[in-house]
Amino acid sequence: MRRLRLYLELLRFEHTLFALPFAYGGMLLAAGGWPGGRTFLLITLAMVGARTMAMALNRLIDWRIDALNPRTQNRHLPQGLVKPGETLFLALLGLALLVYAGLALNPLTARLLPVAVFFLTIYSYTKRFTWLCHYVLGLTIGAAAAGGWIAVTGSFHPTAYALWAGVGLWIAGFDILYATQDYAFDRAYGVKSIPARFGIPKALQVARATHLLAWLAFLLAGLGYGAGAWYFLGLVLVGLLLVLEHRLISPEDLSRVDVAFFQANVGVSLGMFLFIVLDLVF
Repeated sequence: MRRLRLYLELLRFEHTLFALPFAYGGMLLAAGGWPGGRTFLLITLAMVGARTMAMALNRLIDWRIDALNPRTQNRHLPQGLVKPGETLFLALLGLALLVYAGLALNPLTARLLPVAVFFLTIYSYTKRFTWLCHYVLGLTIGAAAAGGWIAVTGSFHPTAYALWAGVGLWIAGFDILYATQDYAFDRAYGVKSIPARFGIPKALQVARATHLLAWLAFLLAGLGYGAGAWYFLGLVLVGLLLVLEHRLISPEDLSRVDVAFFQANVGVSLGMFLFIVLDLVF
């Protein structure tokens, strides 16, 4: 049990709450309701597998950087609490779950597996060569919403693209906010990020603009799908949460970045999922 707890801490399993509700939301919208237990289970396995693979690889790829950064030097790999071989095993286990689920769902999810694996691997390297790394992360994780749709229908749809854009831009925006914590370290060690490239005030402006675009993409998804009042009420509340998130942070005070990062954004993902459910039921 102690090892299991260490593995879950290493993977930050609670962060699954960012993307998983949107994968379920895409699933429910595509099916117009409950898609069946088999599809639900396979989507869950795919998401858990993708998340496990991506996070384990991220920790493994970045552990030498993490060991130098005062904010991250107490993570499991730098401290020796979990070995690199164990972390690689977790990544391979996640890959196996993802491949199994992708092959079992439909031909399109099977064909997209190499693309998914490529992006789940490459995004951890992007901070080494581009300050656009936040948007690569968003592109990668945002695919969960489109993946939920494709898992049900076996095809793309404009609503799936809009959901993908919304989730991707939302994640990119809060990743920019999160990166403000490492501004000094990133500049000193050549790690690429928008805060390191443009400074914290400009980065906060970019994050706000990115979240505005995310909200508009969610609006477009609802209009394209023909969503009802519950969906748009949820979208209003999501907009308020995003405004609150940005009100918590200023160039002069970054002390509440963690609150904005986790609590506000879990509210966004779970809130959107809840109102999608309400919209379909009522």
